[in-house]
Amino acid sequence: MNDVVNSSSGSTGSTGTINAAGVSIKDLRKSYGSNEVLKGISLDVAPGEVVCLIGPSGSGKSTLLRCVNLLEQPNQGAINVGGFEATDPDVDIDKMRRKVGMVFQQFNLFPHLDAKRNCTIAQTKVLKRSQEEANKVAQHNLERVGLGHLSDRFPDQLSGGQQQRVAIARALSMNPELMLFDEPTSALDPETVGDVLSVMRNLAKEGMTMLVVTHEMGFAREVADRVVFMDGGVVVEEGVAEQVIGAPTQARTKEFLRRVLDPTHIEIEE
Repeated sequence: MNDVVNSSSGSTGSTGTINAAGVSIKDLRKSYGSNEVLKGISLDVAPGEVVCLIGPSGSGKSTLLRCVNLLEQPNQGAINVGGFEATDPDVDIDKMRRKVGMVFQQFNLFPHLDAKRNCTIAQTKVLKRSQEEANKVAQHNLERVGLGHLSDRFPDQLSGGQQQRVAIARALSMNPELMLFDEPTSALDPETVGDVLSVMRNLAKEGMTMLVVTHEMGFAREVADRVVFMDGGVVVEEGVAEQVIGAPTQARTKEFLRRVLDPTHIEIEE
């Protein structure tokens, strides 16, 4: 697979350069009826930082991610994304969302459009780029994820891992300053997981700000600047990856990791 081209953090441009945005979340609460899913989450992500959210299903990780992009409306709290107070009633949501790219568990590609067109449609409609410029940006980003030679393929002609990489290229084509990944490998065959994680590693090396929900503990340990363990809608433990995954201090974190890690490869210190 092709390596991601290098770019300078803090620069701007239409072909994949990165200007990283920070995130600040204060006392975030989200309920569905009587079910409180997020119970006062506070979390900061510095520009250029990679933060991985881990924890059991139902702990609120994906809801937190969706609140950052206002795909879910919080009941309480404040979210600041790159200088935009997302929870301000008067915020320009469309302008704020242009700073944020999101990759979901399912690829959500348009089945009737080929890979390149999947990467150009939002550019022309939202960013008002010409078709020529949009094509150039799309091809560049497809090459970044190792799929430049498959730009004319339709989703049903691609493997799951290839579709997910197209979805990443589509997000990158909007020149986001922050990337949100919601368990991007959970729907993939084991053989294709590595290609997607490799793309994400390269983005991290470039300086992209990333907030990642993942069950890939090896990836989190290798790439994350910080790991946040959530359970029951609260942050139980957070810190550098080596500490949270390798030597957690909280009993609930230890219990979770014992269930998901192979003890013959990673030992958890008491």
